[in-house]
Amino acid sequence: MKKSTLLVLSFAALAAVSCRKEEKPKPKVIYENRAEEQKDVKPDSAQIKVADLPVHMEGTKYLIHPIGDIRVYDDKARSYGSSRTNNISYAISNYNRYELTGYFENLKFQHIDSTALYPLTDKHVQIQTVTYLNTISKRQVLVYSMVDSDTNKDKKIDINDIKSLYVSDISGRNFHKLTLDMQELLDWNIVEAKNRLYFRTIEDINQNGAFDEKDKVHYHYVDLLSDEWATTDYEPVQ
Repeated sequence: MKKSTLLVLSFAALAAVSCRKEEKPKPKVIYENRAEEQKDVKPDSAQIKVADLPVHMEGTKYLIHPIGDIRVYDDKARSYGSSRTNNISYAISNYNRYELTGYFENLKFQHIDSTALYPLTDKHVQIQTVTYLNTISKRQVLVYSMVDSDTNKDKKIDINDIKSLYVSDISGRNFHKLTLDMQELLDWNIVEAKNRLYFRTIEDINQNGAFDEKDKVHYHYVDLLSDEWATTDYEPVQ
């Protein structure tokens, strides 16, 4: 191979590497045309819905039925478990005592003494975690991390959009959003002595579509025993 050909190939490889380094992660927020009314994102009607077998959180009187889409894998994928048939998975959730994880389109609740099913929401959302606060003895509460809006305007509601924090009673009633719109949930925890849920969010104050070190972190808590679950702001960093 001629030296000139090697030099051309070398420059091409360097250019490709440079381009890869300059690639930025996709933004979670798109601000263009904010004045225009955004149409609701509709579920994909081509997807086949399925429910996992119900989960009973220890110490409660309700069954939780996770609802989601059947997942199809390519032939090279490897998966084990009784919920997998050929390249199709009918399992949509994982359960670890007091927490459900997965990508749910909805949840349905059923009292153990009833045959009636009650949906958590009538909106198109993606629920990622459901946690039962078993240490709060005076009220049975569920905490949800989920996506409720197409913030990056790609006509999908998925993990590439802003994650929000919600709560409800164990029955799925009183479903209530705690985080503000357009603020990304960072994390949350429980302080049992005060019956409070503390959480942090981040706001894209420079509106570059991403959440980074230049943006503002907000601190909040909510009294879990209050009727309205009003969010209170506090400032530990001055």
